[in-house]
Amino acid sequence: MRKNSVKNTRINGEVQRELANIIRGEIKDPRISPLTSVVAVEVAPDLKSCKAYISVLGGEREREETYKGLKSAEGFIKKSLARTINLRNTPDITFIMDQSIEYGVNMSHKIDEVIAHDNAVHVEDEEEN
Repeated sequence: MRKNSVKNTRINGEVQRELANIIRGEIKDPRISPLTSVVAVEVAPDLKSCKAYISVLGGEREREETYKGLKSAEGFIKKSLARTINLRNTPDITFIMDQSIEYGVNMSHKIDEVIAHDNAVHVEDEEEN
C-alpha cells in the first residue's frame, strides 16, 4: 500500500476519529486536558506504526501533563483502537505535540490587536481635522 493511496487516507481518517473519541470519552486520566485535539494521524503503509499529532490549548504545563497522561495510557488506547477498528495490525502510536492550533489563535489575537490599533489611530486623525 502506498503512503498516499485512497486506502491509507481512509485508514488515517478512521484512526484519527476513533483516537479522538477514545481520548475524549474513555480515558479518565486527570492529567489529560479536556482541550486536547487530534490534529492529524499518519499510519505507516505496513499498519505497524502511526504518528498522532496532538494539540492542547493551554500553557506549557498543560501540554506536558497531557503528554505524560497519553504516554501512560498508550496500552489502553491501542487496545481500544483494536476493538473499534478492524485492521490486520493495530499500529503502535507515537504521540507528537502539535502547536498549530495555539499558533493560529495567537496570530488571530495579534491581528485583532493591530486592527484595533489602526482603528484608534484613524479615529484620532479624523478628530484632529
